[in-house]
Amino acid sequence: MNPNPSRRRTLVLALLATAGLTLLFTGTASADLLTPEDGGSPNADKIDSLYKVVLAIATVIFLLVEGGLFWSIYKYRAKKGAVAAQIHGNTRLEIGVTGAAALILVALAVVTFVQLDDIRNPPNSGPDGLELADGVLTASTSKRLPPNGKSLNIEVNGQQYVWRYTYNGDGDGNTLNDPFSYEEMVVPTNTTVTLDIRAQDVAHSWWIPALGGKFDAVPGYTNHTWFKIPKPGVYTGQCAELCGRNHANMTARVRAVTPAEFEQWIADKQAEIAAANKAAQVSRTQIEGDAGTAASSTDQPAEAGATP
Repeated sequence: MNPNPSRRRTLVLALLATAGLTLLFTGTASADLLTPEDGGSPNADKIDSLYKVVLAIATVIFLLVEGGLFWSIYKYRAKKGAVAAQIHGNTRLEIGVTGAAALILVALAVVTFVQLDDIRNPPNSGPDGLELADGVLTASTSKRLPPNGKSLNIEVNGQQYVWRYTYNGDGDGNTLNDPFSYEEMVVPTNTTVTLDIRAQDVAHSWWIPALGGKFDAVPGYTNHTWFKIPKPGVYTGQCAELCGRNHANMTARVRAVTPAEFEQWIADKQAEIAAANKAAQVSRTQIEGDAGTAASSTDQPAEAGATP
């Protein structure tokens, strides 16, 4: 027997409602529910403010248009079978609506371009941020820099399926002795941080919603962005570009600490790298010595009467 149609309809609606609520209350999907996340960095705050301005204007226009539509449907409704009257349009109304739409677009363009500089251009670090010396973990001059030209520069490298962060700002291409970390980026508070975003295998996408916009990591190309975190905290995100079967596990995390804690963290990383390089050199020397001994032993002539 066929199931009750009303019961089947109720079940379908319940499943749709459950799926909708699941998507709505997913933390990453809802962000700040109706607007982008903010509060982590000035550029993220500017993006959020600009979005709210556009959303407010769009909401007003939507209500006016839909309100006029439903009002017209109600006021000018006719009985079934009525023949619609053919009338000419209202020229003044059409010109007015077109002009108003053009003015709205111009206003949005002006607001966008006014905000764009603050979104794209990084500011100076704060007075209680990390003291940055020229050429020490600072960015090169080939990207957007703060007015004083100093920022903490970090290379973000997307790999299947992890992010690598290299603290190298001299641009010499030699990262052997540079501090680095995986998965978690550690930065000092109140310090302008510039990022060089790259990928070494396939296309990835760097996105920490609370710290600003999403930037693609593409092999053979470098993207740049920045952020400035005012107080200690942890900000999370993940790769936003389908990059393979483990794409969902390619998470990203930024931990902001005080400048003093950051300097200690960098010093510890440099010490770990120096110790690892020293241990590797010892191992290489031992391997080379063993190989040399084995080679010399095979070169000696066999003793008399020995079986070859």
